[in-house]
Amino acid sequence: MICTAVDIKYVSMSKFQYKNEVFKLRRQGWSLNDIAEHLSLSKSTVSLWCKEIKLTKSQVKKLYEKMVSSGHKGRMMGAMINRKKKQDNQELALKWANNSMEHFSLNDLLYVGISLYWAEGSKSDKHQLCFVNSDPNMILFMYYWFQNVFGVNRNDFILRLSINEIHRYREDEVLSFWVNLLNSKKSCFRKTVFIKTRQKKVYENHNRYYGLLSLRLKKSSVIKYKILALVNVMRQAGVAQVVRAYHS
Repeated sequence: MICTAVDIKYVSMSKFQYKNEVFKLRRQGWSLNDIAEHLSLSKSTVSLWCKEIKLTKSQVKKLYEKMVSSGHKGRMMGAMINRKKKQDNQELALKWANNSMEHFSLNDLLYVGISLYWAEGSKSDKHQLCFVNSDPNMILFMYYWFQNVFGVNRNDFILRLSINEIHRYREDEVLSFWVNLLNSKKSCFRKTVFIKTRQKKVYENHNRYYGLLSLRLKKSSVIKYKILALVNVMRQAGVAQVVRAYHS
């Protein structure tokens, strides 16, 4: 180990000189940890010697401010490390997802749409085929899914917007959002439904609220039975496959 000039200075000091140096540094506002590290002493020894020192209010304040500052610095460094770790994990996850979805086939598209309909669509034989959601990306996906997988003409969609009563004054704005998103026409939209539930909270995204949109199809019986059959097959085959994989 290479000794610096400061190291050499303290090597030749006597216990009395060490003690005086400890007193000096303590009165300058040094913490017990810093003194012990600086003089290569144990913290217990420094603490024992410093019991003889009565600090003034200004010295106590200085030590407290330094302690708070050091703690804040430590918290900031910890937060930065955690943030960097989170970013690295997100980048790895995104890379993995891109690689996993690189060869996205028509069959994959079918499975995704059936899974979403299983979760969010109407599954009763007595009701019309209907998919409802507030997520614009999900609605957009299913809108083109019906067209690409089942050959639905966009003029055969029956679209209905539902928004909270307090957004009545934004009806045109919200309707225009969906029309532009789906590259559709206002004539494809039925009369807007206003939900009369009173909101007690005021949300920050008030002006980014676009309600719920339902996708329905004209003369959809054949497509509905196909989709419900696919959902049923996925429910049975998919669950059985997962159970087998778990027990294998």
